[in-house]
Amino acid sequence: MPSAVVASGLTIGHDRPVLRRATFTIPAGKLTAVIGPNGSGKSTLLHAMVGLLSPQAGRLEVLGTSPLQARSMISYVLQNMATLPGTPLSVRETVSMGRYSTTGAFRPLRSADRERVQRAMAEMDLLPLARRHLSELSGGQRQRVFVAQGLAQDHHMLIMDEPLTGLDLPSAETIDRIIHAETARGCTVILTTHDLDEARAADHVLLLGQGELVAGAPSQVLTMDRLQQAYRLGAHHPSASAAALLPSPHHHDEDDHE
Repeated sequence: MPSAVVASGLTIGHDRPVLRRATFTIPAGKLTAVIGPNGSGKSTLLHAMVGLLSPQAGRLEVLGTSPLQARSMISYVLQNMATLPGTPLSVRETVSMGRYSTTGAFRPLRSADRERVQRAMAEMDLLPLARRHLSELSGGQRQRVFVAQGLAQDHHMLIMDEPLTGLDLPSAETIDRIIHAETARGCTVILTTHDLDEARAADHVLLLGQGELVAGAPSQVLTMDRLQQAYRLGAHHPSASAAALLPSPHHHDEDDHE
C-alpha cells in the first residue's frame, strides 16, 4: 500500500521534544486516527506534517515530498478555529476562502470555483445558512463551515484536529460522513481524537505517549497494555475497560502549549 506520510527517526517539539526518534508510515487513501493523552504531541505532529514546525531530528516526508512543498496539497482544519467577534463574514464568504490557495486572495471566483464552494456547502448541509454571519452560528455549525472551507480547497490530504469534539449530534454525524466520503474518493484523512471508538473505526492508528509512538491497525495498537502504557496508568487498572481509561472526548487538548 502506498504511503502518504513517511517518518524515520523523527524528533519534534517546540522548546522540548514531545516525540522522539519515531519511525512510522501513514497509508495513502485511508483514515488514520492519532490518539494519546494531553501533551503527548498530537497537534504538534500535525503542525510538522503541514510544515508549520521543522523536525528537530530525523526525516519527515509528506505526499512524496517535504511538508512545506506538500502544503498546497493539504487541507488543514483546526479545532475551534478562532474568529474575531463581529467579523462580518457570511458562511458562503468563509467557505469561498478555501479557493484562495488556487485563485489568490480576494480575487473574483470563476464559475468552477463557485461550483466547488456550492458543492462543499451542500455536503456539509450549510446551504440554508449561506447568508448567515459566523457570529450567528452555533459551535457545531461553525465547525461545519470550516470543514466545508477545507473541502472547497484543492487537496489530496485532509488533516483535522479533533473535528468531532464537543459537537452537537447532527454536526458530528455530518462531519463523520464526510470523513468517510473523502477516503472513499481516495483522499488521505488524518484526524486527532480522544475517543477510543473513533480510533477503532479508523483504518490506521498512531498512538502517542511518553515521547513514543506506536503505529498500525487499530486491533494491533489499541490493546489494553499499550493504552495503559501511553496513558501512564500502570497495572493497577486490570479490570477497567479500555474506554474507561481514556479522558472524556470533550476534554480540550493542550498540545499547542507544550
